[in-house]
Order: sequence, then C-alpha cells, then structure tokens
Amino acid sequence: MDATEPNGSAGPTSPPPHMTPEEFREHGRAVIDWIADYWERIESLPVASSVQPGDIRELLPQSAPEEPEPFDDLLADLDRVVVPGVTHWQHPGWFAYFPANNSPPSVLADTVSAGLGLIGLLWAASPALTEVESHMLDWLVDLLDLPEHWKTTASGGGVLQGSASDATHVALVAARHRAAERSGQPATQMVAYTSAQAHSSVEKGANVAGFGTVRLIDTDESLAMRPDALASAIEADLAAGLVPAFVGSTIGTTGTTAVDPVQAIADVAIKHSLWHHVDAAYAGTAMICPEFRHHQDGVELVDSYVFNPHKWMMVNFDCSAFFVADKAALTDALSIDPPYLRNTQSDAGNVIDYRNWQVPLGRRFRALKLWWVLRSYGATGIRQMVRHHVTMAQEFAQRLREDDRFEIVAPHPFSLVCFRCRAAADGDAAAEAADRATDAVAAAVNDSSVAYLTPSKLDGRSIIRVAVGQSRTDRTQMDLLWKAISEAAV
Repeated sequence: MDATEPNGSAGPTSPPPHMTPEEFREHGRAVIDWIADYWERIESLPVASSVQPGDIRELLPQSAPEEPEPFDDLLADLDRVVVPGVTHWQHPGWFAYFPANNSPPSVLADTVSAGLGLIGLLWAASPALTEVESHMLDWLVDLLDLPEHWKTTASGGGVLQGSASDATHVALVAARHRAAERSGQPATQMVAYTSAQAHSSVEKGANVAGFGTVRLIDTDESLAMRPDALASAIEADLAAGLVPAFVGSTIGTTGTTAVDPVQAIADVAIKHSLWHHVDAAYAGTAMICPEFRHHQDGVELVDSYVFNPHKWMMVNFDCSAFFVADKAALTDALSIDPPYLRNTQSDAGNVIDYRNWQVPLGRRFRALKLWWVLRSYGATGIRQMVRHHVTMAQEFAQRLREDDRFEIVAPHPFSLVCFRCRAAADGDAAAEAADRATDAVAAAVNDSSVAYLTPSKLDGRSIIRVAVGQSRTDRTQMDLLWKAISEAAV
C-alpha cells in the first residue's frame, strides 16, 4: 500500500477545499447582514415560538449530506428552520427568567474569538487570552466597588466561568478541599447551607461535589436567609458529628431578587470556618451604580463571589465573572500538573494558568467580548441602561399597586417585579381561585406574541415574574405588557 494511502482510503489524501478569503468575506458580510436584519425585525416576531415538539427535526434531512452544499442554502435555512423554532431572548418584549443580553460589540468580539480559534489551556497557549481576561476581571473589581484583594494582582483574583452554576460548583469543590484538610473527614460527612430561596445550582453543585448533606435555611418576611437559623443549623450539625463546610448567600435570588444579609452570614461563616460564597448572578451588574452597593455590604469578608455579565451587562452568553479572596485556596483544590502542560513560565509562578481555576481544561477567549462591551458603552452607558430598567420596573410596580386586582408579593430592589392576582376573600377556595386567575393571566400574556414572562410559585401560591432587563426594552413595551396583563385579568 502506498504510504500516502491510509487503510481503507481510495487514493492519495488531500485536505478538503475551504472557502477562499474572498468567499469568506462575501459570506461573512451576508451573515452580519442577516443578524442586523434580524435585530431590525425582531419586534415584529412573536416573542415565543409556537412550534410543537419534533416540528424542527421534521424540517431536517434524515442523514448528513455526502457532498458540500452551497452557503446560500445554509443561510436560507436560518429563516426556514431556525427562526420558527426560536424563542426570542433579544426581543424587547422579553420579561421572562432574567435577561440574557447581547449587543453588537459583543457579537463581533465573539466572531473574532471564533476566528482566532484559541484554546486557553494555560498562559503559554495564548498569553493574550489570559492577560486580557485577568485585566478585565480587575476592571470589574473597580467598576463594581468590590474588595481590592480580589484583584489578580493581590491575594485573590477573578476568572471567567461558563455560568454561575459552574462557579458555584468550583466554590463547593474548594470548600470541600479546605474542610477535608482541616477535619480529615470525607465529603459525605460535610454539610452545605443555603437559603430556601437560593438557586438550585447550590444543591446540584453540592451533589456533584459529593457533599453528604444540603440544608435549606429558612427565610424572613423579606425572603432573605435568617442568620440565626443558619447558626442553629450549624450547631445542630456539629453536635451530630458532621462537618459544616460551605454556606451560599445570594444578592438577588432567582425567584424574587431577595437579598441575603451577607455581613451577618459572614460573621457566622467565619466563626465556624465555612467557605462563604455569594451568588449575585443577576444583580451583580447593578453594583456599577453606587446607589445599589449597600446590597453587597459584607462581601469583603467572603471567600468567593459570582455575577454574570451575560445577564445584564450586554455581554452575550457565556461570560460569568467568578472572584476568590485567596487564589491559592482555589488552585490547591483544582491543580493537576501532567508533564505535557509544564512550561518554564508556569513552573516559575510568573503567570496565571486558568485551567487550575475551573473544571474544564480548555477555555475560549470570553474576555474579548467583555473588553469590547466595556469600551464600546463605557461605565456610563451601562449605568444608564441599568437605571432605565430599574425605573421602568418601579413604574410597573406602581401600576400594580394602583390596581385592586393585583398584589405585589415580594420586595423589588432591582428590576424584577413579582405579583399575583388578589384573592377575593380569605380561605383556601379563594386562594385557589386567585391561583387559577394568576396562571390564566400568565398564559394569556405568553400567548399574546407581544411579551413573554415567567409564571412561578412562592410559598405554594402562583405568581408571575416580570424581569425588566432586555437592552432594547423601552416604555412602549412596558405599555404593551400592561395592556396584555390588564386585559387578561378578571
């Protein structure tokens, strides 16, 4: 067999034909035009997709093509196949979940990142990837008035994770490692604590990290974690021979944006040597505005902190900023150094190898889009957007207060408002009727095509979450949302 013919090949090998640079330019312009057209027409599209399960797959061939297809066909299938099955997170009528904003500079930066095709295994694999990221995380420390010792030039440091759930998992692994060193006990004896209103990622991360127990701590009338209940739970677990290892606080819970008392929880965590992690995934962006920073009082005492620029800072998914007070506590838990990843700069300790700050080995150039967004809008532009959204949310809450059909069910310190239809009387029957009415309002709005919001539950009762945060939302969409709610309510 000829040396150029691998087993089973029909002849000498050669690389497949690629687009020429000129073809790439032509098709690239067409893609950018398509995106720009999509943004221009998005408001005319129904916010939520109406396809049924399996509809999209029926539009696709049963098998992959054997021969190349023209690029024009690929582009045409965005409109034929993809758009009908898209729920439009970038629609100005998007009020569901939390925002997941993109922006032109972020999309362009992601395109550059894809074109560079870097895999950030370690500093030496692409120094610019690591050093731009470190610098952007240090910029965020200053922009959000976070503790100075969280900078990469100090004892701590920041890293971009894929999501807040990833960051919480990493924090739990570091907490497990530290607790094992101190106690000599296995993870199955360890306990993680968090609010009953906290995101489910804490429970999932604790399960993945092997924690034996997760305690959901009671909340007060503002739906914030009770430090006294936390302290009592820790004392009971110590008496039972367990190892309290981790506590997670939240600044802006997913359900209602409740704010836990970080300072008081930190006092309990320090007393019992727990790793204290703060999840500010959504609300962290608001800290760019000085008037919201009182919500993060006490963060200088915690071990780790996460917020998502990919929610409310116009940096498209995925871009989650994770900070630690002591970088060694994190890397000690995650570092493994096989010989194929050793190099002079890493061995000398002169650089950051972010593979030791996360679960995966490789990583993309996420910091490029953060860098371009911060430069394109400036802190002033991001503050303007946050304040605009918060103002519109407060105006929406005032409409609810002035309408006897509705009641607001939780504080709304940022731009999420939670409400339900008011029960006509006391008693289970009236409450159940109010729940049905609330569910009906949510369904009617989501079927209206002009807006999309999230029905949920709070203390077993139906509620509606309205998250004002899509970067294109203005008072026109707020009026359309109110009209849809008002017409659907009895």
